[in-house]
Amino acid sequence: MLTSGGDAPGMNAAIRAVARKGLHEGCEVVGIRRGYAGLIAGDLFNLDRGAVADAIHRGGTLLRTARSPEFMTEAGFQRAIAVLREHDVDGLVVIGGDGSLQGAEKLYDSGIMTVGIPGTIDNDIPGTEECLGFDTAVNTAVEAMDRIRDTATSHERTFVIEVMGRNSGQLAVAAGLAAGAESILVPEVPLALEEICARLSRGQQRGKLYSLIVVCEGVGTGFAVGDYVAKCSGLDTRVTVLGHVQRGGTPSARDRMLASQMGAMAVELLQAGRGGVMVGVKLGRVVPMSIAEALSSGSNFRHDLYKLAAILAQ
Repeated sequence: MLTSGGDAPGMNAAIRAVARKGLHEGCEVVGIRRGYAGLIAGDLFNLDRGAVADAIHRGGTLLRTARSPEFMTEAGFQRAIAVLREHDVDGLVVIGGDGSLQGAEKLYDSGIMTVGIPGTIDNDIPGTEECLGFDTAVNTAVEAMDRIRDTATSHERTFVIEVMGRNSGQLAVAAGLAAGAESILVPEVPLALEEICARLSRGQQRGKLYSLIVVCEGVGTGFAVGDYVAKCSGLDTRVTVLGHVQRGGTPSARDRMLASQMGAMAVELLQAGRGGVMVGVKLGRVVPMSIAEALSSGSNFRHDLYKLAAILAQ
């Protein structure tokens, strides 16, 4: 197995589950360091039960991760296949985001048995309701916003908080709703900056001492939004960029449970000879689904939560 792309809380719990479920079933379990880059380099090693001890509560990925432009080339891709065959790898579990899963699908199309586990705090894999790391990242962002609210209230300030998510507003909406933000800017829903200032004005009129504005990085920088808000509203405005702190830290109980279930099911699918599939969440249950269909099933953005956040912020 390998982890690829950005790290996400819960990856280590998934690694542990794949390793121990595989060993329980009598399989030999091999770890690949640094994702597809490590695969091309042949950086493989045997995983035993001790290698994943105390992993369930750790953030990051013990297999480490890296981007691999070489894997995107035909020569690099063929080298990856050759390494897998040289080491008699019967099945590959890929833990990561959309790019990682696309790689898993391409390997399957070339005859390699692959199963994907979606791991990204962006929660932007269309076919699944939830990805590993999302719940932890939301809780991290909400905790930060709660702390910011304390100083915002004390100084009667407006705070613009930039969160991660690339071109998906899932993290921004979930954290903004849970933190009671006045406005949430996401790529999926255009929101005029003039409307944000109008909301701030209405809040002032009813005696509100502070305001929180959440900005998904895919919309633009928090500093650009903060500058505009300060000019149009005249309010004392500060900007906080949460950045990579959202990726790190101890995974939540939800992410640990999800990772354990997904990792175990990945092994079961490989044993059953089912490749080209991803372990995702549908209607709250962990289920297998085609990687190709999962990645092409359209946006899973929660418009209902976005609308609810706007209503409750009034």
